Amino acid sequence: MDPLAAAIDQGTSSTRFLVFNTKTAQLISHHQVELKQHFPKEGWVEADPREIMDTVHECLEKTCQKLAQLSVDVSRIKAVGVTNQRETTLVWDKETGEPLYNAIVWLDLRTQSTVERLITKTPSRSKNHLKHKTGLPISTYFSAVKLRWLLDNVEAVQQAVLSKRAMFGTVDSWIIWSLTGGRDGGVHVTDVSNASRTLLFNIHSLDWDPELCSFFDIPMEILPTVRSSSEIYGRMRSGSLAGVPISGCLGDQSAALVGQMCFEEGQAKNTYGTGCFLLRNTGTKPVMSEHGLITTIAYKLGRDKPACYALEGSVAIAGAVIRWLRDNMCIVQSSSEIEQLAAEAGTSYGCYFVPAFSGLYAPYWEPSARGIICGLTQFTNRSHLAFAALEAVCFQTREILDAMNQDCCIPLPVLGVDGGMTGNRLLMQLQADILCIPVESELRFARWKKAVQKSMNWETSETSCTSNGKPPPPQR
Repeated sequence: MDPLAAAIDQGTSSTRFLVFNTKTAQLISHHQVELKQHFPKEGWVEADPREIMDTVHECLEKTCQKLAQLSVDVSRIKAVGVTNQRETTLVWDKETGEPLYNAIVWLDLRTQSTVERLITKTPSRSKNHLKHKTGLPISTYFSAVKLRWLLDNVEAVQQAVLSKRAMFGTVDSWIIWSLTGGRDGGVHVTDVSNASRTLLFNIHSLDWDPELCSFFDIPMEILPTVRSSSEIYGRMRSGSLAGVPISGCLGDQSAALVGQMCFEEGQAKNTYGTGCFLLRNTGTKPVMSEHGLITTIAYKLGRDKPACYALEGSVAIAGAVIRWLRDNMCIVQSSSEIEQLAAEAGTSYGCYFVPAFSGLYAPYWEPSARGIICGLTQFTNRSHLAFAALEAVCFQTREILDAMNQDCCIPLPVLGVDGGMTGNRLLMQLQADILCIPVESELRFARWKKAVQKSMNWETSETSCTSNGKPPPPQR
């Protein structure tokens, strides 16, 4: 019987557990559970770390039950890997095992004033001041500014740091620590792909950087040990898979790059999920962007293997705009209806949508931006708005691809795609048109870029959603 491998996929809006045949790559069984997001204030996005682990355990056990129904022995599962939403930030107490605050999700905006203060602190007053070491701009997106906010605003975190009980991690660290025993010997680790999203990690030396930690005033003892993306970190301590080694860890977008088999320099993929993330493999040497992209570690497949790097264009809002149309605007009852609704119009009829709900990420890195819909007329209806929302996802990808081609000087010939939104055939056709047929798309793209400029400088630190005094207690 062929051995099996399993993967925990913990995303922004759901958790999955998947079991594969290691020789054929056939999916044997899986289970998926939605993860609730909490919005305690405008611009704040949180998740309960306990709920994250509850969904992990539920998915794992339900999948094992399905395997039993298929007469598949779970002892055939020889290894478990973890992939996760990357910049989402947690701090927990290593003695009690309890989280000290809700996880601050990657697209949360509460740190805008923190970012402005940190940029002012740099000699050049530039958001790119740390980019030579980190590959990243100083932005609300990355973990260090979220951790700085927790240290500044949450007394439980402050006290835990003072008493040497605090542990920091992205979601991968929390999952691996919890599954390998938690307060009873849990392993506190992360991999290079996740560490490279924190603003605390030197992507050249492949380790936490004392100068970066000093800049953010973050104690290095609370950080996890950085390991490669492929090695045994520890073993499952309980449940149906007790004793099985956890032997792989990748941030979700790096995992998608690996899953698309983009191992050669120049290969690229785009993931259409809550956000949209285009990664291009640049090989074993980091390429620094001159056009608003970030440089990140794609993977390091073994302790003695070299790190491989990628250029990345990150878009905060992609699939999230569809959920917004469903949940906030109620123009459809399910996300799957968007394709049919947009197809009924076949055009946005001059309507343009910039979904800058969490500011703008690449290539602008402008946290002051806010979402706008413009070009409305009396003729505009919900079908046009649905079409404009799909176009917005494609236009954002076009901006990223243009920047990537400029940085690499070689146009990308093929783009692999994955993620939940790729099931939308209209979206995929629109994307192909906007990327490959300039005569069709240039005028619409130019007008959309004009709308982007109008979305900027909308929010200021005085009116943005930052903490006034103590934050609300974590939601349970």
